[in-house]
Amino acid sequence: MPMELTDLAERAGEWLSGTGPESDIVISCRIRLARNLRGFTFLTRASDEEKKLLEQSISGRLAEIDFGKKTTYLPLHETDMLERLFLVERHLISKELAAAESPRGVMLGDNESLAIMVNEEDHLRIQAMRSGLELSALWNEINGYDQAIERKLDYAFSSQFGYLTSCPTNVGTGMRVSVMMHLPVLVMTKQIEKVFQAMNKIGLAVRGLYGERTRGLGDFYQISNQVTLGKDEETIVHDLAEVIPKVMEYERKWRESLLKENRAQLEDAVYRAQGLLSAARVISSEETMNLLSSIRMGVNLGLITGIPIAKVNELFIQTQPAHLQIIEGRALQPEERDQLRARFIRQRLDLKAD
Repeated sequence: MPMELTDLAERAGEWLSGTGPESDIVISCRIRLARNLRGFTFLTRASDEEKKLLEQSISGRLAEIDFGKKTTYLPLHETDMLERLFLVERHLISKELAAAESPRGVMLGDNESLAIMVNEEDHLRIQAMRSGLELSALWNEINGYDQAIERKLDYAFSSQFGYLTSCPTNVGTGMRVSVMMHLPVLVMTKQIEKVFQAMNKIGLAVRGLYGERTRGLGDFYQISNQVTLGKDEETIVHDLAEVIPKVMEYERKWRESLLKENRAQLEDAVYRAQGLLSAARVISSEETMNLLSSIRMGVNLGLITGIPIAKVNELFIQTQPAHLQIIEGRALQPEERDQLRARFIRQRLDLKAD
């Protein structure tokens, strides 16, 4: 099994540590850069032979770069689907890269703060992640990676349009900046729709835990830029950094309001979740996400003590289907996964039924 995925499954990357700024609400921030190589066909039209040549060439060049941390390259066409889904669950590769059949790969940095996808929609997708809200520092970090790669590879760039990408919506900076937020009280009070509407009006997208076309499982939402052309990178980062604190303030205001005016509603959600997780013997992924969301809210509001927030964050990922099977070391039927998930949660959170 590549990169000892079992060991990886037992721990979480830095982005789930809960140590970054504003990490009670902001789980992580992420920046992705789409890049293509000059002189090569876009992947949407490239032949299998061209894709093979690209993967070999890019992976070889990446191996020559000092990223300032230990890195490992995984040729994904040599892994099975379970292993690829595991990496999707950890937000290290996209669903599209997992499902593709051509030569492709991903370079992973130690602590999962860096992931470079090769032959996804574009020749390169460079990704950096951090715990909490640190967009400016994250931009400086990924910009350094990007410059190091550009010294080894010739990017397709237009003086008029910027970086050229397979999808026109990424042309320009090729940058997607996203912030993953936990907004349980805005969901509970049905204020989340106002957030959606406000974000759409200023050109930002709101997506679920696993990005485009996914729902807000566990009350997690990713807020990201949609415009990549006509703004420089610093402006895109600055604009998002200006908006996110307003969403955080809105969530915190409603938390305080409920604690004062309807504390029983909050306590019921938190303690009901704690009771169900301590007693459940069979539990689905979706129910787990929703119950863990209430546990996380309870920890952050001081209603639950003795459970580190990092442990709760990790469980959102470790209880996903591929993770459970990697941890168990074998393929599991859905009903087996649901039983293992319930037991796994009780053990990790040290929950006991009366």
